[in-house]
Amino acid sequence: MSCTASAATARPYGVKLVCHTWEQPRSSYYAHRQVAGLPVKLAQPGKRGPKTTLSDAELLELIRADLTASPFQGEGHRKVWARLRVRDGVNVGRRRVLRLMRENNLLSPYRGRRGNPRLHEGEIITQAPNLMWGTDGARVFTVEEGWGWIFVAVEHWNAECVGWHVCKQGTRFAALEPISQGMRAIIGSVAADAGRGLSLRMDHGTQYLSDHFQKQLKHWGINPSFAFIEQPQTNGVAERFIRTIKEQVIHGRIFQNLEEVRTAVRRFVDTYNRQWLVEKNGFKTPWQARDQWLAQAPLSRAA
Repeated sequence: MSCTASAATARPYGVKLVCHTWEQPRSSYYAHRQVAGLPVKLAQPGKRGPKTTLSDAELLELIRADLTASPFQGEGHRKVWARLRVRDGVNVGRRRVLRLMRENNLLSPYRGRRGNPRLHEGEIITQAPNLMWGTDGARVFTVEEGWGWIFVAVEHWNAECVGWHVCKQGTRFAALEPISQGMRAIIGSVAADAGRGLSLRMDHGTQYLSDHFQKQLKHWGINPSFAFIEQPQTNGVAERFIRTIKEQVIHGRIFQNLEEVRTAVRRFVDTYNRQWLVEKNGFKTPWQARDQWLAQAPLSRAA
């Protein structure tokens, strides 16, 4: 039937028209011919729609020229397509422009103005205690009080948690509390210049960038050391401890209020410092590593 010529046009009806008239899918027709061993002639796959006079290479050159001539930064494929179509009279499809720009990394995320990245090529583990602490914060949800905050301070040398604080509002004052605890517990004082020689590694959160936080560090004599942008590994000690708290205390539990969070974190930090084996400490706990250091300190001074 598909090969029968129409009396009006003298052209064959074709498979498409016959299948549409009989309300049968063409896939069933071709599948039946394949099963019967009859030849199936399929059209070669290619670009659909009308063919343009420009090749992909020629259109790509026009796109590059338009981006170079534009006085603006970060424009996407729509504006490039509009200028080519309206201003230059290049009648091409928008999706084709998008495809070429994507394949050649010409979309706006790849063309944004960026400075030279500051790569982290050093180490953040110190060779002695009280040279660098790391600090960070994380949010935790409770049923009765909603969202709360956990702030921590961690020694880079032996991964010891020297201070922690659970609160409702993650303010600059709350972010300072773990540092203050560490000053009292480890250094023994929060007086002016008590933290001389100590650096504090932190990210660029609003709490840490505040004037109050920075002035308090200056009062203690602590040197602020900010993590590199988009490189959280530069604050990896505190980040890893936050992850440990989430895995061991937060995830999988439902807290009714912040007091329950506070109790759970208090118990974990004490257990962590006493029993958590750290590979860089030679699989000693943070407190075992510190006790061993303090025991050897008089011998090193005597020598």
